[in-house]
Amino acid sequence: MLEKNLDLTGATVLITGAAGFIGANLSMMLLKEAERICIIGVDSLNDYYDVALKEYRLAQIQTIERQASGEFIFMKGNIADKPVVTEIFEKYAPDIVVNLAAQAGVRYSIVNPDAYMEANIIGFYNILEACRHSYDGGKSGVKHLVYASSSSVYGSNKKVPYATEDKVENPVSLYAATKKSNELFAHAYAKLYGIPSTGLRFFTVYGPAGRPDMAYFGFTDKLVRGETIEIFNYGNCKRDFTYIDDIVTGIIMIMQRSPGTNEEGIRYSLYNIGNNHPENLLEFVEILEQELKKAEVLPESYDLDTHKRFVGMQPGDVEVTYADISRLESDFGFKPSTPLREGLRRFALWYKEYGVFSETRGFKD
Repeated sequence: MLEKNLDLTGATVLITGAAGFIGANLSMMLLKEAERICIIGVDSLNDYYDVALKEYRLAQIQTIERQASGEFIFMKGNIADKPVVTEIFEKYAPDIVVNLAAQAGVRYSIVNPDAYMEANIIGFYNILEACRHSYDGGKSGVKHLVYASSSSVYGSNKKVPYATEDKVENPVSLYAATKKSNELFAHAYAKLYGIPSTGLRFFTVYGPAGRPDMAYFGFTDKLVRGETIEIFNYGNCKRDFTYIDDIVTGIIMIMQRSPGTNEEGIRYSLYNIGNNHPENLLEFVEILEQELKKAEVLPESYDLDTHKRFVGMQPGDVEVTYADISRLESDFGFKPSTPLREGLRRFALWYKEYGVFSETRGFKD
């Protein structure tokens, strides 16, 4: 739990992608921890994955809101639609903007690049423009823009752990290229217009009610249905799995303190936000299997060996993601505290109650 956030008392915060995995959990923690906060949540509720899961998350937020001193105002809209963004800023004048709306997924960017250009480039540009017209040197308007980047920007860098000082000029997917573009755009707007901006390179976020296209969720769905899971790079991939509560705690720390002037003379900063502890994918799958059995999602007799197949690397994938979080730890005291087994146990228990219970997925209210 965070300490009570006096810095956010009475603040108006715009969270884009509010029905997404990180956005919804951020909204819930802010409602619990910050007095009289007003959260404006915007999301297009697109069908990249089952909209029912996004609606489930929104229902969770509304349940918490009923017991909180603050409020959550949801607006369905696409940030790539400039009038939608303009209306939000004119009507609510947010103090802090957390841009989490994006088209996610490395492999999907190979087959549907249009979605990435719309959400990640045009959408982010619209947010920057709205911040520019709102910002008044800190006297009024947006005081801090926090936005999502990704560990994917590191591409196939061989040096690990990845540090924000490393060169990231060779993306291996369009998704990564759009996220690097976000960082460049934010840097330019900080330089030209003085908008205090902080970019966060997220590393493999997981937990209950996460994205179904992420490995742990997709593996679980297939195992429950008795299908075969494919383990890429013959099980030799490593990922810096980071539990959702740790991620959200870090975001809230950062939200409260806009960046000071850096060595370039601009108010811009960039952080890795991860677990600083890469896990072998095969070991990860074995822990997931154990926790799914303990939660009675899978029967104790389930034979994982007959339901897994080793395959090579996929286009756009990288072998290792591993975050150097020393700057974030030094500046904010950020230190993830959720072990992988504990995080997967919480996911398994959630899945037991809210996962697949028919041929089509459904989520209880």
